[in-house]
Amino acid sequence: MPELLGATNPVPGYDNAATNRNIPISPNNTQVQNVPDPGKVVRPDGRTEQQDNGNLTEGGQIRYDSNFQTFIQRLRETGALAGGLGRLLSLREGVTVLSGLSQGIAEELSQAVEMLKMDPAQLLKFFTGQVQSGTKFGGALFALLRGAYDKAASEGVRQDILAFLKSYSDYSSTAHIEKNLMRNLSGMADAMPKTWAEPLRDIAARLENAIAAGDREGALQLLRQEALPHMSNYVSQTHDLGTARSLLSLLTLDMTRYENGSGDNLLHVFHRLKSYGTLREQLGGMDDQALLTLLQQEEQNVSPEAAKFANHLSSAASLALRGEGSAETQQIFQQLVAAMLINESVYMPVNHYLIPIEMNGRTLFSELWVDPDDQDSSASPGGKVKRGVRMLFKIDVQSLGLFDVILTSREQEVSVHIACPEAAALFSQQMEQAVSGILLQNGLSPAQINVSKMERPVTLTEVFPKIFEGKNCINVKV
Repeated sequence: MPELLGATNPVPGYDNAATNRNIPISPNNTQVQNVPDPGKVVRPDGRTEQQDNGNLTEGGQIRYDSNFQTFIQRLRETGALAGGLGRLLSLREGVTVLSGLSQGIAEELSQAVEMLKMDPAQLLKFFTGQVQSGTKFGGALFALLRGAYDKAASEGVRQDILAFLKSYSDYSSTAHIEKNLMRNLSGMADAMPKTWAEPLRDIAARLENAIAAGDREGALQLLRQEALPHMSNYVSQTHDLGTARSLLSLLTLDMTRYENGSGDNLLHVFHRLKSYGTLREQLGGMDDQALLTLLQQEEQNVSPEAAKFANHLSSAASLALRGEGSAETQQIFQQLVAAMLINESVYMPVNHYLIPIEMNGRTLFSELWVDPDDQDSSASPGGKVKRGVRMLFKIDVQSLGLFDVILTSREQEVSVHIACPEAAALFSQQMEQAVSGILLQNGLSPAQINVSKMERPVTLTEVFPKIFEGKNCINVKV
């Protein structure tokens, strides 16, 4: 049939139909990209938005195929906190513009530096306070639940223990969640046109009143029936897929946590725990009021010194990240915040602490990672697995340099390996004897004490290979 709409008649052998018939079918050609279909698994192709090659070092690009691989990438890229913190806290009061610090940052750092002048007793108090403030699930109740979780014979017991911990986490974070709710509503109103923003600001004002009055149920009802539908209607009608949709997602998450963290939900999950025979004896005598009182006491057992130091440091970081100070100062704070966040990641299976002190006229900046449930990998397959504690100290001593200390404790036996700078390695025998003496004085048995020159700083994954166990979990991004 002739092509009536064509300007000329087609040349025989080169018409469209003949050309299409000659295209070979290549089902295994990876250059032909699949149509994205979340409903089924398709063969691999050459899509450029996927980064499944497992290479973490090519240009530091963000991975899109895995949350856990992104965490590992960030962990390898993040430097030690001690170096950057030492550069900041070594500044003294009065050093402001000349060092690139603003007046506000200098004041916060000066107050933090004053807190670092400690004797051994003050250092112990500061460190234990940091441990208490950094561990939300501490105390006798959570120790009991931890033991019950390890010994639980059914999956139902474990799921209910985890549900209680999650509810308590949201319950203890109520003030933070409420601030997030108000911040998201305010940000959403700023991102909307006036006709949409005014009703939302009215909703936010009523929500603030409900929160101030302690009416959680009224606040939740306001969020469910008015705030969420109003924001959803705006996103769906205007097709605003930027800031508005992101804030809507955050609001939904905070609403879920706010509801899960109510006192009624916490007590409901606690009653479920008491119904199990394995926990009835330990928890049966605790009524609702006793539980709430105990949890409130746990929240108050935070060392004011540790909280004060963290507050000064976070205030200085907040000022720097908002543009105060020189570009170099802002970069240092960016690195510090990134390192702190990666060490508090949900994928980090070990605890992280920061110990900056000034003692006997010498400044010391140390990071400490602790695995309180380390397992002996050398145990025989049929033998009993030995559990213990493994620690990694990274210590930056003024005028000496960086030390790596790996300490492993199993019952009364303690092994210590110290990698030190060349200047300190000359005194390795004296250091080994001193460490052995300290252990013996405290009723511990030195199993293996080794001091050697540092060839290179040890990495976290070398000391704690359990970090890679996250690969066995769900390992995707949505």
